[in-house]
Amino acid sequence: MGPQQPPGAWVDEELGGVRYGLAATVVEEHISPFQRITIIDSQTYGKGLLLDGCWMTAERQERHYHEPLVHPALCAAASIERVLVIGGGDGGTARECLRHPGVAHLDMVEIDGLVVELSRKHLPSLGGDAWSDPRFHLTVGDGIAWAASAPDASYDVVLVDGSDPAGPAEGLFNRSFFQHCRRLLRPGGVFATQSESPEAFRQVHIDTVQLLREVFGHADPLYGWVPMYPSGWWSWTFACPDGPRYREPLAERAAAVAPGCRIWSPRWQRGAFEAVPAFVERQLADAAAQP
Repeated sequence: MGPQQPPGAWVDEELGGVRYGLAATVVEEHISPFQRITIIDSQTYGKGLLLDGCWMTAERQERHYHEPLVHPALCAAASIERVLVIGGGDGGTARECLRHPGVAHLDMVEIDGLVVELSRKHLPSLGGDAWSDPRFHLTVGDGIAWAASAPDASYDVVLVDGSDPAGPAEGLFNRSFFQHCRRLLRPGGVFATQSESPEAFRQVHIDTVQLLREVFGHADPLYGWVPMYPSGWWSWTFACPDGPRYREPLAERAAAVAPGCRIWSPRWQRGAFEAVPAFVERQLADAAAQP
């Protein structure tokens, strides 16, 4: 456990000469076999989680991230019976998925069991009832290896809820991994991943969208905001082999979850898919034109 900080201290993520911080105290800090895990308690956003000094989530921010990752995919896939979540150790993505009654089986593969343990202890509202839901199946292990070994066409939706492309998450942003994720999808399936900030991680964001278009055939970024993250401006990218079905939520599925959402709605989703900044549109067009 790390030392408690004095009242009024700040916890910061530093990136590219900019600090993103909260007035907070450190509640627990541990070094796992994979990363440094920090639990904080902040004045503004409640308790939160950092991995290797990078903001992951907080009690009063998590819906800004989890709802946009989950609902465009689960409201659009032909079936949502079987879902795979890679990462997501705080439980928020699984919780949002399991709000859909059509989900019969959800596999979550998280590499670091200590992230799960500390999230359940300090951030219980994120996972909520997901941890005890009979449809939920947790594997503490390597999601990249899971994707490589799972049978063809074994999932309707594959969601990647990983950290920034470094450390244990580095392999979640490459062609081989994305090709396996496509292989896992059933016909009419949808893939989605967080795809970083177009401001703070500009080239990673562009490269991710372009690579997903090459691998899946159809992929589009959706833009929103997670104020605690670097720049506050964030993205998620959705992909399908058989057309951009993720753009059109099915009315019955949307109606089942939208009343319980704070950020996501079909209207919000339409605007978020259309909010492509001009520089991103130009760079993607240029990348697509390269031989």
